[in-house]
Amino acid sequence: MKNGNDVAARVVEVMERLGVDYMVAGSFSSNLYGIPRSTKDADFVAVLGGSKLAELQHELGGEFEFDEQPSFETVTGTFRERVRVPSVPFDIEIFHLSRDAHDQSRFNRRVRVKDELVGREIAVPTAEDVIVTKLRWAAIAKRDKDRDDVRNIIAVQGDEALDWDYIHHWCAAHGTRALLDEIRASIPPIE
Repeated sequence: MKNGNDVAARVVEVMERLGVDYMVAGSFSSNLYGIPRSTKDADFVAVLGGSKLAELQHELGGEFEFDEQPSFETVTGTFRERVRVPSVPFDIEIFHLSRDAHDQSRFNRRVRVKDELVGREIAVPTAEDVIVTKLRWAAIAKRDKDRDDVRNIIAVQGDEALDWDYIHHWCAAHGTRALLDEIRASIPPIE
């Protein structure tokens, strides 16, 4: 493996071969809908019940170093597995699908798209769900990159392509509507 795209492609390949339900989230998914930016990791959401996690670790092999204990992710109240690939300075975070209402909704709405960087078809959240998730993280973690990702997705996709009723519903549930409105107002009109 030469880079992070190769690492992410390998994880996708193994998850699909094992029949793991997953989606690629985080910056990989926002790059599909907005303006691509570099990243040092790939985020996955997956259903890893039963022996699936052990099977995944075995199939990925020794080049993928899993932390011994999962960590707790407070936004959706779930656990995540951290995986390092020392030969390529790149990490994987695998978030267990939570019971959080939006986490469930975005997972059920995921779509399959051809990702040129990974070189294969992958499961990803919809553009609307990336916006809702990035707004939630921007509000809680105060990360400028999440605000920028939201701005870029809205600018690239355009108002007409997005389901604003769906976005507004979840922004109301998460208390991020004012942040959404602020970001939308900052996008200059395209003439």
